[in-house]
Amino acid sequence: MATLDQCRAALDRLAQNMTTADGDLRRAAALDRSLSCRITDLDVTFLGRLADGTLRDVTHVPGPPPGRAEIRLAMAGDDLVALVEGRLNFARAWGSGRVRLEASLRDLLRLRTLL
Repeated sequence: MATLDQCRAALDRLAQNMTTADGDLRRAAALDRSLSCRITDLDVTFLGRLADGTLRDVTHVPGPPPGRAEIRLAMAGDDLVALVEGRLNFARAWGSGRVRLEASLRDLLRLRTLL
């Protein structure tokens, strides 16, 4: 089971990857949306903002998210780490229910490039 520190490091790596992206990937990451990522097996939620092509102001709170972010993810810590490291395909994980993603249809269409 991934630790809280490993999950935070994975989100930091994702933010770094987003800042160095270009082309379609960079345009898809240019959203300005609130984001929550619930790590189900650790009972913790990371909160932040997707803005200017990166994740900003990432914090964590125990339990479920305190409010409703515009983009909401939920998964096990190991799955977050595997996704960021490229060992887990997002589409397959989403399709099988290992990863949950909730967002507006417009955001989902833009995010599909990232995922």
